[in-house]
Amino acid sequence: MAYEEKSIGIVGSGLLGMVLALRLAEHGHRITLIECSENAGGLVSSCRIGDYVWDRFYHVILLSDSHTLSLIDQLKIRDQLNWRETKTGFYSNRKLYSISSFIEFLKFPPLNMLDKIRFAWTILYASKMKNWKRLEKASVADWLIRNSGQQTFEKIWLPLLKSKLGDNYRIASASFIWAHISRLYAARRTGLKKEMFGYVNGGYKTVVDHLQRLLNAQGARIICGTRVHNVVDSRSRVSIETENGNSFLFDKLIMTIPCTQIPKLCRQLTLSEATRLKSVHYQNLVSTAFLLRRSLSDFYITNLVDDSLPFTGIIEMTALVDKNNFGGNALVYLPRYLTKDDPFINKNDEDIKNVFFSSLKTIHSSLNSQDLIAYSISRIIDFPIIPTLNYSTDSLPLSVTSIKNVFIVNSAQIPDGTINVNEIINLANIKAKELKNILLRTR
Repeated sequence: MAYEEKSIGIVGSGLLGMVLALRLAEHGHRITLIECSENAGGLVSSCRIGDYVWDRFYHVILLSDSHTLSLIDQLKIRDQLNWRETKTGFYSNRKLYSISSFIEFLKFPPLNMLDKIRFAWTILYASKMKNWKRLEKASVADWLIRNSGQQTFEKIWLPLLKSKLGDNYRIASASFIWAHISRLYAARRTGLKKEMFGYVNGGYKTVVDHLQRLLNAQGARIICGTRVHNVVDSRSRVSIETENGNSFLFDKLIMTIPCTQIPKLCRQLTLSEATRLKSVHYQNLVSTAFLLRRSLSDFYITNLVDDSLPFTGIIEMTALVDKNNFGGNALVYLPRYLTKDDPFINKNDEDIKNVFFSSLKTIHSSLNSQDLIAYSISRIIDFPIIPTLNYSTDSLPLSVTSIKNVFIVNSAQIPDGTINVNEIINLANIKAKELKNILLRTR
C-alpha cells in the first residue's frame, strides 16, 4: 500500500525531529515523522520503573538553557518547571567528598593547593575562550594535562571525562571540555554562583506529550513502529520503503538518524558523502535506573575516581526531583558510556543489574538488597558523537546532500559534542531556518 503525500518527511521522531517538524509546520509545511520505536521522544522518552514513569536517561535543565526554556514557554508549561540547588560529590580513595562550594573545593584532599589553582585557572581560561575551533587540533587529555597538570587531570578531569565519554575520551578533542565548561559556567553566572538545576513535573514525558499535541494541531503526524528500509529519490519526489512493506512518497525528506545509518538507507549518496558520514565516531550507552527505598547521599551527581567500578557516574535524580514523584523513594541512574566494540552492551538486564548494584554497595556500604524496589535498563546505540580531532572540517555532516530531495539534520552537526536537550533544540531551530527556502511547499 502506498500513501501519497505532498509533504516533507522526517525520519526519526526524537526531540530533534519533533522540534524541527514544529518549526517547519509553522512555516506552512505538511509534515510526517516516521519513527522505528513504538513511541516518539528518542532520548527524552520515558520508561516504567516499578509503579512510576520517568525519563529513560537522566536529564537536567540549567538556568542558561534559553532554547529549552523558550520551548517550555511555547508549550505553556512554565508553571510545571521546578528549580533546586544541588550538590556535587567525588568518590576518591574509597571516600565521598562534597565539592559543591569554593570552600569545599579548597578542602578537597586529593589535590594540593597548586593543583587546585591550576584547575580553577583552566576553567577560567576555557570560559573566556572564543575561538574554540583551535582546540580541535589538540586531544582533550593532552590539553588538560598541559593546563592543569597530571595530578589534577587524574584526580578531577579524568573522572569528569569518563562520566560522559568512558574510554572514548582518548580520541576526543579539547573542544569537548571547552563546550561543557562554557555551558556550566554560564549556568553558574545565571544561577548566582549556585548549582541551580531544573526539571518539569512528570519529566520529559510532559514535554513530549505537549509537543505531540502541538504538532497534531499544526497538522503534522507521527507514525511510530515503522522502520525505514530504503530511500530512493527520483529527482521529483522521494520514495521510502519500510520493513513492514508500506511505502511513502514525499516532496522532501530529512534524515535525523545517526550518520552511520544514513548510507545504508540512502544508497544514492556519493562515495565521498558516505565516507564522511561513516567517519563520525559514536559511542554506546547503557543506563540503569534503580528505584531505592532510601536516598544514597545529598549529591545530584557523584563523579568517580575508581576505574574498577562498572559505571561512570552516579546520578541521584531525587536529589533534584521531589521524592513524592516516586512515593517517597529515591531514583538513581548509573550510566556506562562504551566504546563501539565493548561487548558490555549485549549483557542481559539481570546481569547488568547485579553487577551495578553490587558495585554500588561498595560505595554505599549500608545499602542492601531489600532497598532495591525496581530497576530499568536502557541502551542506546550510536549516541552521542565523540568530537574527534579536526571534527568540524573532516567529519561534520552537511545538511544538503547530492540527492536532490534528501537532507540531513542530526546531532552530529553539533561540532563540540555538547549533546544536551538545549543544544538539540537550538540545532532544530537553526536548521529549520536554513532549510525553509529549500523545503518549498509543493503547490
